[in-house]
Amino acid sequence: MKEITEYSESVSEYELFSFFYDRVIHYEIVTFSALVKFAEPILRHPRTHPVILKVFELIKRLHWGFFCGISPVTHSRLWRELVLPDKRFPNAGDLKRTLSISNLYVAMLDIHGYTKFCQDSRKNLSMLHTLDRTINSEIARISTQCQAVSQRERGDEIVVVAASATDALTATLAIIDYFGKTTTVNDPLINTQRSGDAVILPVFKLSAGVTGGNTTSPLIITEQGSLSGFLLNTGARLQSRANELSPKESRVMITKQVQMNYLKENSSDPGPLFKSKAIYFLDTGIIEFKGVLLPTCEAVFRPEDQYKERFSKQLLRLLTSIKENLWEQKIYMDLMELLSQVARVMPDFQVIPPAPINGMQTITNVSFQQLCKIGARAYLLDEDYAHAVSLLHCFMDIMEMIPQFDRLILGYTRGITEKYDLLLKSFEVAIDKEIDEKAGQVFSGDQFKTYLAAKNGTSIYERLKLIGRKSPELTKKKALWYNLIKMNHDKMAMTLYSGKK
Repeated sequence: MKEITEYSESVSEYELFSFFYDRVIHYEIVTFSALVKFAEPILRHPRTHPVILKVFELIKRLHWGFFCGISPVTHSRLWRELVLPDKRFPNAGDLKRTLSISNLYVAMLDIHGYTKFCQDSRKNLSMLHTLDRTINSEIARISTQCQAVSQRERGDEIVVVAASATDALTATLAIIDYFGKTTTVNDPLINTQRSGDAVILPVFKLSAGVTGGNTTSPLIITEQGSLSGFLLNTGARLQSRANELSPKESRVMITKQVQMNYLKENSSDPGPLFKSKAIYFLDTGIIEFKGVLLPTCEAVFRPEDQYKERFSKQLLRLLTSIKENLWEQKIYMDLMELLSQVARVMPDFQVIPPAPINGMQTITNVSFQQLCKIGARAYLLDEDYAHAVSLLHCFMDIMEMIPQFDRLILGYTRGITEKYDLLLKSFEVAIDKEIDEKAGQVFSGDQFKTYLAAKNGTSIYERLKLIGRKSPELTKKKALWYNLIKMNHDKMAMTLYSGKK
């Protein structure tokens, strides 16, 4: 590609632009630095500078993809992080293609009920077009007001990129406000009110995942301006996790790093979102994604979910016990305390299980707490591990019947139950062996004769073994249970997995 060697004052801006346009369109020039190098001989003429900047806008539109709409004016923070500025043209430069910087955040959002809405509106194309215009234009406008940039992906997915944790969370909640007709982000500079045809659209709920703020999670910008990399995948996985936990309500899952950076950013210069105390962060433990362990939080913003703050201490205590592999007593007892506290502070419920549980035909908030006390006693005082573990299954069944019972708590209960089930099988084999060895002491009189005879009759034998397992003559139950925990130490390590196995 030859450089320009001459420039005449008689050449109009239009003619000069057309000259550069032809080279940009034919991919002879694809970056601003290449443009400056090519146009070097004529840059001493100030009249050429406006044309150079117009050509820069063309390069942005063709090659910056996701970031084609950013500028130093509309996205000052993103501009500083994403663009290598030119010394002579401070408002122009080259887009970075590989980013491993701490001040970059990605939010992935998914609209609940989008497919059903499209199916229900297939005979009303104007509704479909209205939603389509809303996603493409209104959400981009809201994101810009939040110093972020957004783009629609695969129908109902929205990707948001921001240069701070505050901007990322603000944009996420502002988009949720727009679709849900709520006012979580109460900022006069961010307009989330619907207007025009969008007013007739129904309320939509969204799930979202926000990640970033860590130099070990790079973001790749391709030659076409598309996004890829672990940062994007992590945001998608967190969004999927939020959707699993709240398939019908809006929910925002974030990495712990996002929470920490949000608090740090607002410690010295609090923004409107922070001042309004619109978000409460609930520690939700570690999830595993493609071999990487991610500490996570939930950004709690719905008024009806604020009760979660009242069981946060119990949840954090359980998460700490899981992290430290304290399976002997702490994990079970911490889970009972957590379940009891959740039932105490959550909205009232009343369910009827398929069969009575410990004589209870109806389960309410109060009776659920009573079951937690029964479980704690069975595990800690009675050393009746079989009954304690069977109650865990009952708790899961009850939680499944209560839609408003937080699915995160159900997930941890399920994971813990699986681990104790693993122990219980080995425990019962070993304890039954001790019953056989001490049958004369465990059973008295006719029970002992029946036991010996029942060895040939399976059902009676199994029933008597249940009696035998509770006998005080078996003195090694706790030692056996704890020893099995130590023997299965590696198998007992627990994380919640997100993604394909």
